[in-house]
Amino acid sequence: MARPSAPGSTAWPATTDRPPLPVAFQLGNLGIRVALFLFAVRVVVEGREGLPDEPAVILASNHLSVVDPPLLSLLVAQAVGRRVRYMAKAEVMRMPLVGAVLRAYGGFGVRRGQADREAYRLAQAVLAGGDWLGLAPEGTRSRAARLGEPKPGVVALALRSGALVLPVGIAGSERTWPIGARLPRWGTTITVRFGLPYRPNDAESPDGRSDVAQQTEHLMERIAALLPAEYRGRFG
Repeated sequence: MARPSAPGSTAWPATTDRPPLPVAFQLGNLGIRVALFLFAVRVVVEGREGLPDEPAVILASNHLSVVDPPLLSLLVAQAVGRRVRYMAKAEVMRMPLVGAVLRAYGGFGVRRGQADREAYRLAQAVLAGGDWLGLAPEGTRSRAARLGEPKPGVVALALRSGALVLPVGIAGSERTWPIGARLPRWGTTITVRFGLPYRPNDAESPDGRSDVAQQTEHLMERIAALLPAEYRGRFG
């Protein structure tokens, strides 16, 4: 049975219709598994059994390290056979190692100062194609390893597209590949906790508009609940 579309959204494939995983994506997953082994990185995963086997899901996580997108992509592919695609800054896509990995995973670059409508168009196209979309509500990596102030893009996109949102909490990846480090560290542990998928409430506020800011706070609280206390920032 095809999943119904939200008003104004683009229809996507039926739940049982999984887009084939590209060869480059599968090779990227193999490379990540080899890298985790070589650097003796232990990955602890909780809540994987609750991942929805559906197209067009927005994976909303905190962001601590360049390790996060490929690791989450690997875990989702292993669990439900879906590809997660990520939006990244255009300059990151040009980095020799990180850019190559992101491109293999279907990553796409957005220029600084690019109009929000263009970024939204690209994100909508990913969801309409049946892939999952990985986004960090904060919009960038946290240098303090704590949740920072979010932007409204994740909730706004979910409301307009009708996509499920899957909150994820990541802890420890900032030690695996710290910001500014040229290579990963050896012998670290990363914990990934998947929350329960949900659709943001599209109830309207008195002025006739969805309260995106309030629902963005709610999303951040869901992510914070998946994190150790020291990672939660003001959302703990």
